[in-house]
Amino acid sequence: MSQQALQQHGAAPVAIRGAAWYLPEHTLPITDVRTLDETERATRDALGIDTVRADDRLNAVALAERAARRALEQSGLDAGELGALVMVESRVQETFLSSEATQLQERLGAGNALTFSVGGLGCVSITPALLTARGLLAADPALDHVLVVHGSKPAAALRYRHPVTVNGDAGQALLLSRGGSIRIRDIAQLSNGRYWDLFHVDYRDRPTAQWREQCTELSTYSFRLAVETRNRLSSMLDDLLRRNGIGREDVGGFVSQNLSAGGFTFLEDSLGIELLPACRRNLRRYGHLGPIDVFLNLRTALDREEMAPGGLAVLINVSPVAAWSLLLVETGPQEDVT
Repeated sequence: MSQQALQQHGAAPVAIRGAAWYLPEHTLPITDVRTLDETERATRDALGIDTVRADDRLNAVALAERAARRALEQSGLDAGELGALVMVESRVQETFLSSEATQLQERLGAGNALTFSVGGLGCVSITPALLTARGLLAADPALDHVLVVHGSKPAAALRYRHPVTVNGDAGQALLLSRGGSIRIRDIAQLSNGRYWDLFHVDYRDRPTAQWREQCTELSTYSFRLAVETRNRLSSMLDDLLRRNGIGREDVGGFVSQNLSAGGFTFLEDSLGIELLPACRRNLRRYGHLGPIDVFLNLRTALDREEMAPGGLAVLINVSPVAAWSLLLVETGPQEDVT
């Protein structure tokens, strides 16, 4: 498929010039992840997760900073050269009224960067961050580099979110420019506010040790949202492929976020696809890393030669708020990745 056909909608070019991740060294076995009762324990053990990475000494900003420094170093770029710094907001800030985005700006020394945060869509929040980066690059010809960063840290001390997944710690930094090793060809995103409070953490007047990610209606998550997710993603994928003039057979790999082994099977059956093996590998090793999952899985798949450089991939993200997103990317030489 020609570049002209893939860019038929006239979207401004945007690509990942460099990418880096930080994963804490400490490995926490799934059997050491606390649950509240036997039912939760049985569900936890069936998720397909063996371990998660965890470091209670590092907060979301510290995780993001470590990934950001790696991305800048391997790209040969000084933080002062950044045109913009976009932080995918953390699940819970350390303090109210303060700014984690400008804290990271100060720690990196990115004083010249237009700095702010985006979010509100859980795991899907990486998508509006990419849309923002594309808009900034299109609007300002003098702006060359946008650093999109995130630190994944659970909102509560209890890392298990019933009945969905187990959250691990990680940092991610994507250096966006007009050219790079992974070209973002198309972006699709939808949301449904009906589910805005399906998962939440009640925190007012509660010690942080009592915070817990709760699902208000398990049946809604397991059935109604599941059916809507199947229908939404199926329609979105058909539209994405059709407007780019390609079919499923032209896609070199499908990548999903990491929630559970059952979640992977549900996506494969719903969409008639097969996810790259890297997804299940990283699920076992890292658990769920929120907005970090899809690009880390893509990176792992390329490292393991599960798809050839130069091919197309579709990255699938779902959030129970509810939001859905698909990214069509084209991979190239991967020298700017660590």
